[in-house]
Amino acid sequence: MKNYLKYTIIFTLILSSVSCKKDFLERTPGVALNEEQIFADPAQAAKFADNAYNYVINKYVRFNDHRGCTSQASDEAVSGNSEGSITSLNRGLYHEHSTGPSLNDIGAIWNLMYAGIAIETKMLAKLSSVPPAPPATVSIFDPVRVEGEMRFLRALSYFELTKRFGGVPIVDKVYEVNDELNLPRSSFDEVTKYLLADLEIAVAKLGNDADYTASMYGRPTKGAAQALKARVLLYAASPLNNATGDKAKWKAAADAAAVLMDGRYSLQSSYEDLLNVPSSPEYIMIRIKGNTPLAGEMMQDFSMSPGSGGAQGQMNPTQNHVDMYEMANGKAITDPTSGYNPQQPYLNREPRFYANIIYNDRPWQGRRIQMWSTPAGALDYNTTITYTATRYYCKKYWPEVYRTVGGSTTLLNYIYFRYGEIMLNYAEAQNEAVGPDASVYDQLILIRKRAGIDPGADNLYGLKANMTQDEMRTVLRHERAIELAFEDHRWYDIMRWKNGTQTIAVPMKGMEVIRNTNGSFTYTPFVLAAGFQKSWTEKQNLYPIPRTEIYKSKGVLIQNPGWE
Repeated sequence: MKNYLKYTIIFTLILSSVSCKKDFLERTPGVALNEEQIFADPAQAAKFADNAYNYVINKYVRFNDHRGCTSQASDEAVSGNSEGSITSLNRGLYHEHSTGPSLNDIGAIWNLMYAGIAIETKMLAKLSSVPPAPPATVSIFDPVRVEGEMRFLRALSYFELTKRFGGVPIVDKVYEVNDELNLPRSSFDEVTKYLLADLEIAVAKLGNDADYTASMYGRPTKGAAQALKARVLLYAASPLNNATGDKAKWKAAADAAAVLMDGRYSLQSSYEDLLNVPSSPEYIMIRIKGNTPLAGEMMQDFSMSPGSGGAQGQMNPTQNHVDMYEMANGKAITDPTSGYNPQQPYLNREPRFYANIIYNDRPWQGRRIQMWSTPAGALDYNTTITYTATRYYCKKYWPEVYRTVGGSTTLLNYIYFRYGEIMLNYAEAQNEAVGPDASVYDQLILIRKRAGIDPGADNLYGLKANMTQDEMRTVLRHERAIELAFEDHRWYDIMRWKNGTQTIAVPMKGMEVIRNTNGSFTYTPFVLAAGFQKSWTEKQNLYPIPRTEIYKSKGVLIQNPGWE
């Protein structure tokens, strides 16, 4: 059998062979159900549909089990120990490990998304055959809601594929074991049109946030479907997928984002705990991670310092990213009137800097973070800098309550959609469609006001008045880099903007910190060693189709340009 959509076949085989390995295929232990029995029982059909949620992305760390994320692939951060799964990405060697951890955002995502698509497509095909639930248990299986959820999840799966690979095969029916599954790639526009059709139905079928009880938390609402539509259209309008700069595509993206700006959602009053609260007026769709003990969790090895109970602290923000944070007055540190002092580099920065970055001498968990050397070059081993290549840690992934000693727990939510992103999506699309009108300024001002930047005499929060479209484009891209830092956006933004040459293929830097004999510090930015540097070529605007899928298709599946 020629087959590159192996999860589709596996899933069909599970049903046809009456496997009992999955919970949704069991009525009682040891009693297997066949396909007819599953969809003849509303309770079993509901379990089948719920299994689709196992095939969505739900964590920031994906490039290997507990150390690598898209932040380390972009200009936001580097991996402190330069292990191969990350450095291969730094060098653009995405094919270096055919099945290894460096492909977890490539091959693993391809497999995961198509496995989910198989379940969602099967559920949609069988929806009409599921009998109504008994009156007393009508909430067990609501066919309207289930259809909305399956169409949303299928659209989300296709979007996660297109933003990485461009056009992909469309699986639009349930395939049987002997069916031909060597499907050619559809174009990016074709897949986008297909998933937008699913989203239109999802918007009509799903309820508003207020319609969902606590027991239904985490399921997509109408707002989530509208947020996904807005993001899909933003990517479709971006330079990678809109070579002619068609302004109609940008207008469609702006209009889709504007739908959500009707008062249903608002910015949370605080920025610094956006990932760490159970509910928020800003949340459109999230997945809560916690309360979870740190022992055995990726955060112990990934974010926390080596001085925190043996953690390795491999998530190291770059000086490139740190330098993007403005001063509290909203001026860039390169502005001679900003008040920036290179020997007091962390003084009077805008508040999102303190929310996102842990730096030398910052008070932290009852003491001060120490990431310095003596003039002789000896490291301070109270909090070693063995794994912090840049002399920074990521506070967004390491809230202060995170402690290995004592077994503390906290929330760390995976955010699918929040209102702050919608505002930035609207502003970017509106600027490209019509220019920097008042509505574009309004979104930026609200975001920067929430961030805590000084309003200034003109109440523009550090923004320049009467910007050109090009100037506003630069400002908007900068604002996304700060506001959405470490939230799984930057890497894909760089791809869709096609500006990796300006952001990735530049020297990655850290901050050398020397503690002087009088207790003061000397700060000197430096270029990181070769192993931490990153490359970028045009082919990296898209991921390569996994080689195993290319081989299995026997020429039907065409590789992305440059990855042959």
